[in-house]
Amino acid sequence: MAVHLFKNEEFSSVYNKYMLPAANEVISLILSYMEEKKCKSYDMAVDIGCGTGRYTLPLAPHFQKVLGVDISESQLDEAKRSTSLENVTYQVSSAENLTLEDASVDLVTAGLAVHWFDVDKFVHEAVRVLKPNGCLAVHAFYPIYTIDYKDYSEMLTAIMKEMIDTTFKYADGNNELLLSQYKDVFNAVPLQEKQWVTDIPVAFELSVEGVIGFIQSIYMYQDFLKKDQDEATRFLRYIEQRFREVLGEESDSAIMNVQVKHYCVLACKS
Repeated sequence: MAVHLFKNEEFSSVYNKYMLPAANEVISLILSYMEEKKCKSYDMAVDIGCGTGRYTLPLAPHFQKVLGVDISESQLDEAKRSTSLENVTYQVSSAENLTLEDASVDLVTAGLAVHWFDVDKFVHEAVRVLKPNGCLAVHAFYPIYTIDYKDYSEMLTAIMKEMIDTTFKYADGNNELLLSQYKDVFNAVPLQEKQWVTDIPVAFELSVEGVIGFIQSIYMYQDFLKKDQDEATRFLRYIEQRFREVLGEESDSAIMNVQVKHYCVLACKS
């Protein structure tokens, strides 16, 4: 499975540098949900499949302790190098077998990760470790990207669509969960109080270099690269050339608005 890619040191470095940053809109949604459900304490949050810590660190100001968990040591090494916060720690562990006590956690999160898990086993573990009135939040983004930049928006968006159409040929079966906006994850959560929030608009600013780096941080492109290095490299250069042709003299200075829709499954343990 492509999940083994995340254990590669070189890829982990690219992922840490270029994957889209944490969406503040999603973090705010999670914290608002906890407030709405009158979460009794904010002692411990656990970010499962935390990778390089993109969604681990934004939780730090809100909890006494935050634990990031991932099966990849190379991803966690990148996470550790990115922070010195005293209340954030990391641990190598699987999502389906957490080394945490029953009813010990106030929030369990997983960002852009659940599609790599055994969903039923993960959900069972998440519910097990949550305190009464603790919350679960799993989220990701829909792999369709719209670019807004001056009069070039339609052409730039078309280039991103071509990129996705090509790299999706190397997609794992887990992409079905992404495309369904985690509907099956929502159905698998055995808690009465749960919500499924879709189509959360989020925008990021990226340069041409940032867009090309982002493509390299997508596992599907990396699988493409592994199977046909020459063709994948040629394709990446072709995509960059198309961006530069459209932007012309602005290609080195343009900061484009990249829009993507996130979604989130929220639940509270009564």
